[in-house]
Amino acid sequence: MNVPHRQIRAVHTDTSITVYQAYDLAIAEPAVAARRFVPPFKRERMTWIKPSFLWMMYRCGWATKPGQARVLAVEITRAGFAWALEHACLSHPEPGADAAGWRRRLRASPVRVQWDPERDPHHRALPYRSIQVGLSGEAVTRYLDEWITGITDVTGMVHDVHRALRAGRDVTDLLPRERPYPLPADLARTVGATPDDPLPGGQGV
Repeated sequence: MNVPHRQIRAVHTDTSITVYQAYDLAIAEPAVAARRFVPPFKRERMTWIKPSFLWMMYRCGWATKPGQARVLAVEITRAGFAWALEHACLSHPEPGADAAGWRRRLRASPVRVQWDPERDPHHRALPYRSIQVGLSGEAVTRYLDEWITGITDVTGMVHDVHRALRAGRDVTDLLPRERPYPLPADLARTVGATPDDPLPGGQGV
């Protein structure tokens, strides 16, 4: 499969997109019970959301790393995700970009976007990238109070897939079914996504 170098892939519906986060039990359990993040979750800290399940598994070591023993699938509105991308700044300037202009946008933007190598189930880097979205300030407030429509603890599934992987099984059919996420042309430019017949501005999200 010829995957564009920078492409958002996710579980999504016509109205929502699923992103992943990993926390310890003290944060995860109240969040699942309340269907929203509540204390001891700290609103004032930047929080990173990841549409790629396998990149989340790379980051949390299949839910084995300290402080990341619970993996949450967080369903948010596509309208909220679009707002985040619209107000984002890349964590690093693109080659040839105006450095001063990038620094001004970085200071003003409540959202950071970075593209990291996608991973296979064994954590090996793949030749294409996965998006990570960092929310701070107004973006965190909107995420917590407006965008989230559901939070599911998927740690049990994570452990099942990890056991199958360690047993030498092909886990492809056990993974979430992620599909290319359609981006309007203007949002694709904002976040530096690889052009792939993007939708005209104002359509697709």
